[in-house]
Parts: sequence; C-alpha cells; structure tokens
Amino acid sequence: MTAPARKAPFWQKALGALGVLFVLIQLVPYGRAHTNPPVEATVKWDSPTTEALFKRACQDCHSHNTVWPWYSNVAPVSWLVQNHVDEGRSKFNTSIKGFGREAYEAAETVQKGKMPEKTYLPTHPEARLTDAEKQQLIAGLLATFGNTPPNDTQEEDIR
Repeated sequence: MTAPARKAPFWQKALGALGVLFVLIQLVPYGRAHTNPPVEATVKWDSPTTEALFKRACQDCHSHNTVWPWYSNVAPVSWLVQNHVDEGRSKFNTSIKGFGREAYEAAETVQKGKMPEKTYLPTHPEARLTDAEKQQLIAGLLATFGNTPPNDTQEEDIR
C-alpha cells in the first residue's frame, strides 16, 4: 500500500507561481532599450560645482549620458528605470539643442523635493544631496538656465 501524496503548502505554491511569473515577465520587451543617443549639445555650466552635482544626481535621467546598471535589465525594475529615463529625457535633456521648454523649472523641481526621484535614491546613494548641496544645485541651475520660461521669440540655445 502506498502512502497518500502530500499536498504542497500554500506558501510553496505561491512561491512557485511567483517564480514562474518572474521568468515570464522577463519576456516583456519594454525596459531593455538601453540606448544613449548621440550628444547633440553640451551645457556651459555656471560652475564646476553645479556640473558635478548635476552629474551626481540628475544626469542619468536628464541627458544622453545614462549609466545603465545591471538591474536595469531585470523586469520589473527595468520598466521603472526605462520609464524614468524616457520621462526625464522628454522633460529636461541637457544633451539636445533647446533641451525642452521645461528647463527653467529644473531648480524649482529640486527646491520642492521632487528631484531626484525617491525611487532613484535607494540604488544611487550618491544622488542624495545635503541641504547645502541642494541649495548649490538650485542656485547653479538658475544661473545656468535662468528662472523664467523662454518666450517664442527668443532663440533657444545652450549657454
């Protein structure tokens, strides 16, 4: 006489289902188009400090100099990373001529604490800015890009 088969506990079934789901979501193509288009323009920063702070806290999402870490290839994190870069480049991109009509809002966004993104900071601790660094970055962004929106008659150029 054979012993009756034991059913796997719920937690084992749930863990197995999550494992299968994790493997399946790797097949979703979004989040792996890690391209850095050519840099069309460069910014003439007001100071080396502003440039260094921008590179530390902003460059990955707001330029064509994105560093793509290993986890940017693993879904679902890859989806979040790709979305941040796509959105960041569409709103404020220092690598293209004119870099977007939203450039004048960069300092205000930092001032309000909306940037760097809270989801960016755990994996990029170097992007955490002290209050003094935030004030330096804000002042530098204002000095570099100005604090008013360009009007349609002004020529948009990178200083």
